[in-house]
Amino acid sequence: MTGSEPAQKVRLSKENQAEERRLVEAAQREPARFVELYDAYFHLVYAYVARRVRHRDETEDLTAEVFRRALQSLPRFKWTGAPFGAWLFRIASNMIADRAKTAAREGKLAAADSVSSVTGGGSASGEQQTDLEECERRAELFQLVDELADDQRRVVLMRFAEDKTIGEIAGELGRSEGAVKQLQFRALENLRKRITAPGI
Repeated sequence: MTGSEPAQKVRLSKENQAEERRLVEAAQREPARFVELYDAYFHLVYAYVARRVRHRDETEDLTAEVFRRALQSLPRFKWTGAPFGAWLFRIASNMIADRAKTAAREGKLAAADSVSSVTGGGSASGEQQTDLEECERRAELFQLVDELADDQRRVVLMRFAEDKTIGEIAGELGRSEGAVKQLQFRALENLRKRITAPGI
């Protein structure tokens, strides 16, 4: 698939692509190995779902269902070079949209535009292409975040995936707010350099 310009700029390194492909192919041969993919992607998928549904119980249910469906469909998964996470995000996105449509039919949402706000609106084919490109960009970005130093990665995930304030993060990590701001700054600088580096 030819992604948009931002999607083309953010690419996994060849080593990371090879490792990810090795994990996927191992899980396809031996389903028990899927646990490695689950461990690698659980927090990313959970954060992706949590940003869209906001209810913890629903987030947990949807996240579990994403991985159940992924495991069930894994034998049909074809490696295209796009991150495996993009495939998981597509599954999650489709499930969230389906759940919103079902809720709308059952009268749980106030108006049809609520479904449009969850699914993104727009024409079906154009919307689907945009969603796929967005999923690919997010998966690649999450992979880069995963490669940050532990403390930087924790701050980025807490700040941007979990929507926590600097003060909340400082309290949880037992650090000063200034230290958390510095970690966030370094993490974002590292991500910026990796995103714009040639060959990535």
